[in-house]
Amino acid sequence: MSVPKKKRTKSSVGQRRSHHALKKVTLTKCKKCDKAVKPHQLCLSCETYKGVEHKIRKTKDKISKK
Repeated sequence: MSVPKKKRTKSSVGQRRSHHALKKVTLTKCKKCDKAVKPHQLCLSCETYKGVEHKIRKTKDKISKK
């Protein structure tokens, strides 16, 4: 079975893990209802995007559960 030839230092491990940090979620306010919405996303409460109303499609289950 293979074994690493050299020990990985704490700094090189930390440099590799530097991209593992979680990022804060940016939120904006909906122009119509003033609720918090992610940027470039449809507002789920009033179903508007950039001031234009859109309908959300509701899918039905095709497989009937018995």
